[in-house]
Amino acid sequence: MFVKSAYATCPVCIVTVGGGLFIAKKLGIDDLLVSIWISGLNTTLGFWIASRTKRFIFRNPVITSLILYGLTVGYLIYSKQIGHAGNTFWNIDKILLGMSLGMFIFFLAIFIDKFLRYKNGGKVVFFYQKVIIPVLMLVVTTVLFSFLLKIK
Repeated sequence: MFVKSAYATCPVCIVTVGGGLFIAKKLGIDDLLVSIWISGLNTTLGFWIASRTKRFIFRNPVITSLILYGLTVGYLIYSKQIGHAGNTFWNIDKILLGMSLGMFIFFLAIFIDKFLRYKNGGKVVFFYQKVIIPVLMLVVTTVLFSFLLKIK
């Protein structure tokens, strides 16, 4: 009667979101909006890796997420996808801004999830809370910035 723990993020979900982001980019969706989700994907992947690894440094999900953020930014700089003139919002590169926003929003969502659990005696307030809160917050951020991009 040993039950294996379920993980909220799975490799299939990660691959699906990654493929969706690639398609979104090819469809011409703004870099700022796509990079919010890329960072959400990186943060999810960081938490998933931390839950699966035995190595000390990678067991901390925040450190693992920051490493993935750095690797992604490094790759985007190397492939010359960051730093294009005119690809800025508030005088910040859209990809860097979106990735920073995505990571901050995801960390905030995790804090809100843990706070709600703490206030509710260690139990979730609603089913799939751990998944719904980050996704909802990323959606709200994406919609907000899509309107801000149209105003600009």
